[in-house]
Order: sequence, then C-alpha cells, then structure tokens
Amino acid sequence: MSATADHAETNLAVRLGFQPDQVVQEIGYDDDVDTELREAIEAAIGSDLVDEDYDDVADAVVLWFRDDDGDLTDALVDAIAYMEEGGQILLLTPKTGRDGYVEPSDIGDAATTAGLSQTKSVSAGKDWAGTRLVTPKAAAKKR
Repeated sequence: MSATADHAETNLAVRLGFQPDQVVQEIGYDDDVDTELREAIEAAIGSDLVDEDYDDVADAVVLWFRDDDGDLTDALVDAIAYMEEGGQILLLTPKTGRDGYVEPSDIGDAATTAGLSQTKSVSAGKDWAGTRLVTPKAAAKKR
C-alpha cells in the first residue's frame, strides 16, 4: 500500500471518531474483513483492537456484520454491554451486491430498537459500508 493510501485510510479512521489511547473492541472478525481499515483504526488508536472475549469496558466497538450472522438488534445490544457511556459502534456491513448485504432499513430498525442513533454512513473499504452508531446521550452531547 502506498503512503498516500495509508494516510487516507488512517484519516478515515480518525473521521469516524477513533482517537489515540481508545480501547476498541472488534466483534464479528472473519477472513473477509477489510484488513486495511483494521490497520488504520489500530494506527489511529495506537494499539491493537481487542477481541470478542475482552471483558472490560471499551470506548468503541467495531462490529463486522453480515446478513447471515443472526439478529442485528441482538448483536448491537451485545456490543453495547461492555461499551463506555458515550461510546460509539462502527457497524460494518457488506456493500450492495456483496454476499451478506444488509438493507439500510434493517440497520435503522435494529439501531433504533437497540437504543442507538445513526450519525454517519461511509464507504469503509472496497467491500464494506460503515454506519456510525452512538447512544442517544452521546448524540445529545455532540449538539
């Protein structure tokens, strides 16, 4: 990867709200994830992502989710369980036309049911779309 591409990926991670010294938990890792985005988030926070077995409080969660991964609302509620108040979830789903694509309306419904607010949607790589979700309290603080 070129230095320019590396810088662009890191900027995406920073634009998504990742900051140095955050603890970021990764859920749903599989061999199809975008390794460049993972590395950019790790560069932005200055450490490795922690895995699904991490049992302390995280500042943010990266949730890779595909249509056949089960119930999205349940996955979001589980992701919130160990998240710091005011934390964010970066929900990553396959882009339109890719295996495992999740309808935007399903994301919106699941987020609302889980008590989250959608703040931003972005292209998060060649095959992944990202949706930034925050707790309503966190959303109110940003106003």
